[in-house]
Amino acid sequence: MNATIYHNPRCSKSRQALDHLRERGIEPEIIRYLDDTPDVDKLRELVDAAGITVHDAVRTREAEYSELGLSPDTPDEALLAAMVAHPRLIERPFVVTDKGVRIARPTEAIDDIL
Repeated sequence: MNATIYHNPRCSKSRQALDHLRERGIEPEIIRYLDDTPDVDKLRELVDAAGITVHDAVRTREAEYSELGLSPDTPDEALLAAMVAHPRLIERPFVVTDKGVRIARPTEAIDDIL
């Protein structure tokens, strides 16, 4: 099975998701999104495929969220631009397979696409 994880090795949830994939015999492509940030179009594609709102894909507890004045009322395009400019705002980890896209929160959420 082909799989991709948008990974932050410093994040325990991201490490758990990677371990979860490997325990199932899947060695995913690892995209360290803090270094290789997806562009607006790719983020929109991931959000749409995961069936969530753009705001659901934002880490609202990051300092940048409040510093930038973001809120649930912020337009999607502005949220996406903020996520590209400040990738720590991207909820993690996104996991992509041929069966779909999920944010691994909880980790078992990715079982739907394995």
